[in-house]
Amino acid sequence: MARDEAVIGCIGVLLIGTRGEAGPGEVQVRIRGGSETFLAWSAEPLATGTEVLVIASRGTRQVDVLAWSDPLDALNG
Repeated sequence: MARDEAVIGCIGVLLIGTRGEAGPGEVQVRIRGGSETFLAWSAEPLATGTEVLVIASRGTRQVDVLAWSDPLDALNG
């Protein structure tokens, strides 16, 4: 199973919320000059529209994500 290492560290938005260990959601990630969708897995459920950070690739267009808020946004806010 080939992993897509380029996606790790990218920011995305959940198009379909995750259900934690019960199942994946779907994330749209800004990558390679455009955007791509991946199945998104998380330890805890995350709602649709949540901004996430990709922390690992599972291969076959599946990634692990964490909720993310850009710390620089707080400085500009």
